[in-house]
Amino acid sequence: MEIIKITSENFAKEVLASEKPVLIDFWASWCGPCRMLSPVIEAVAAERPDVKVGKINVDEEPELAGQFHISSIPSLLVIKDKKIVRQSVGYRPKDQVLAML
Repeated sequence: MEIIKITSENFAKEVLASEKPVLIDFWASWCGPCRMLSPVIEAVAAERPDVKVGKINVDEEPELAGQFHISSIPSLLVIKDKKIVRQSVGYRPKDQVLAML
């Protein structure tokens, strides 16, 4: 499945109104661990069509980062039924990301 760029404008539609659980990757282009995590997120998106996968660039969407109290990146959140059900900070290998789902 395709990774969705989540913004303030599409957050309600893509995350809050989603029928599927949503894995969100909070990242920035200058963040080395974020770049290491990116292929893992792409692999998870390809393997798990039952999950919506999105990325939020903290530099472009500081309001969303603040709303979720993101102070370190990469940060992963799993949101289901409008609630955070799992959260992790830092690089994770694919098996650990899949285990969050």
